[in-house]
Amino acid sequence: MELRHLKYFVAVAEERNFTRAGERLHIVQSAVSAAVKGLERELGAELLDRGSRRVRLTDAGEALLPQARLTLAAARDARDAVAQVRGGLRGTLRVGTLTSVSGLLDLPAALGEYHRRHPGVVLRTSAAPTGSQGLVDALIAHRLDVTVVSLPGPAPAGITVVDLASAPIDLAVPAEHRLADRDTVTLADLDDADFIDSPIGYGNRAVVDRAFATAGLRRRVTIEIPDIATGVEYVRHGLGIALLPRFVLPRFTQPGSGVDAGVRTIRVTGAELDWPLSVAVPADRAPGAAVTALLELIGDFVRS
Repeated sequence: MELRHLKYFVAVAEERNFTRAGERLHIVQSAVSAAVKGLERELGAELLDRGSRRVRLTDAGEALLPQARLTLAAARDARDAVAQVRGGLRGTLRVGTLTSVSGLLDLPAALGEYHRRHPGVVLRTSAAPTGSQGLVDALIAHRLDVTVVSLPGPAPAGITVVDLASAPIDLAVPAEHRLADRDTVTLADLDDADFIDSPIGYGNRAVVDRAFATAGLRRRVTIEIPDIATGVEYVRHGLGIALLPRFVLPRFTQPGSGVDAGVRTIRVTGAELDWPLSVAVPADRAPGAAVTALLELIGDFVRS
């Protein structure tokens, strides 16, 4: 039994599609299919149900999948051990990232330091159009090795989370808004407002939605933006109000600054509004040496 065949099988099992598995492995679909068929012949059992549009695992496939993952993880650990003895880590590290986290985490500097320490590891970063939820899905499906996420509340099943930092969420309103002269507000004061927010799946959206649900209040999101750093500009142009992590808000918008920049920031009281930042890894296998090396240094690049 070849490790390559197990790797191809796991990719198909996780992607539920031969084409996507081939793209993930950077090989043609026919090679993936041939390898899995060879594995089925060797084991004397069908591992995949190919009769539907989406590939499904058979009972034999379900039984093999966790053992295949363990075998591949053991092989990875063995390679890592030898690589360290020979003078350095090797391989590829797939890192999930979020936009606009520089106020809390200097991720480029962290990855730069990682590259200097471990030049033999190829770094590949990617974001998800559905924010933290998409990154979690990719992590569980093993399309990522490690990711930065913002996840309020308990960690989802299937991942292990290490908290890095958090930031308060403040209200940003246009300078001419009825609340602009207030130092503080409550969620109840925001009734019937048009909100600018991230799409569902993003950490800051989850924090705010949860706070409103806890307070028994509803709100109306009229504009969704994928990059929270642009939220201030939408507010500035009168398109609504926004609850944004404090680190993306310009200092001159703070109450009492004495500067009118078209946007005012107001503290929200009586609600749990903190934007968390964490790093996450899959829970079904121990982190390899490359992931562990990143986990050990990333905390040094959290901004105070």
